[in-house]
Amino acid sequence: MQITKLPNHEIDAVWFQIKEYVEGAAKYTYGRFTANDIKNGLKRNLNQQLWIAHEDNTIYGFVVTEPLDYPQLRSMIMHFTGGFDLHLWKDDMIQTIQKFSYTIGCDIIESLGRGGWGKVFKDDGFQSRFMFYELPVQEIY
Repeated sequence: MQITKLPNHEIDAVWFQIKEYVEGAAKYTYGRFTANDIKNGLKRNLNQQLWIAHEDNTIYGFVVTEPLDYPQLRSMIMHFTGGFDLHLWKDDMIQTIQKFSYTIGCDIIESLGRGGWGKVFKDDGFQSRFMFYELPVQEIY
């Protein structure tokens, strides 16, 4: 499986192949992002990276990353992930992002996601540090 960091300005060339995956990832942002928001964000924010997992002419999945500098360390955030047959490309994707993160001086890779990602990442060395929950704000009578 090949993992490629696609130049942000080339997203339109693969959009028809990854749009469904991006829509799936956007669904789990619960109204924060649409697929087009993610696409446009990549085109505007050159600090983000679009990674695709592909073999021959088939794109199996994607990840969007972005480095973030905290006061005491540098992190690579995995913002969005989607695709199919994750078991075929996850290890290669994580290894590639690890190498890239190291070359730009990141100390950690972090990601927020639904609970199922804990099972996916358990053998990769990721540790669950906290759970993220939210309560919608509403008028109280």
